[in-house]
Amino acid sequence: MNKAILSILGQDRPGIVAAVSKVLFEQDCNIENVSQTTLQFVFAGIFIVSMPGNLSSESLRQNLTAELAPLALEVYITLFESTTVPVSPPRSEAYIVTTKGPDRKGLVAGISEVIARFEGNITNLQAVFKGGNDPGDNIMIYEVDVPPQTDQQALYQELKKRAHELALDIDIQHRNIFEAIHRI
Repeated sequence: MNKAILSILGQDRPGIVAAVSKVLFEQDCNIENVSQTTLQFVFAGIFIVSMPGNLSSESLRQNLTAELAPLALEVYITLFESTTVPVSPPRSEAYIVTTKGPDRKGLVAGISEVIARFEGNITNLQAVFKGGNDPGDNIMIYEVDVPPQTDQQALYQELKKRAHELALDIDIQHRNIFEAIHRI
């Protein structure tokens, strides 16, 4: 079986996931992972699928494009190289970094630069910017994997410093604590 990464983009509307998954099922593909979101009015979906050996990525793209044409969606397919898939993920500690503050350019760049400098890996980022100065309207939530060799106290201090420079309130919690506090 071959693996492929499918990126589906276009105006959001009901039925997109159903249409994509129908074509994948009909082409004997298996969805292994999917991440889908709506950004303002744009649907963005990424699917990792295993494909049967007799199905080319071009044939899959043509079938998806034909089925999704009425929905005006763009389809992009990249084949997975088996050498690029790590055998096991590196050990890390998971943290949730939340910022709130006035909207302006450079907020994501400022926080993500600090995380990268400490070799943190942002595994998920949700950013909602409604503009204006109401901090509750402008929130970013980073899920970050931090390697065990990272000086976590130094990372914490640098994130606090950068947040202050950007006029952001920041909260940093281990994922386990975050989930325990926010459990319903």
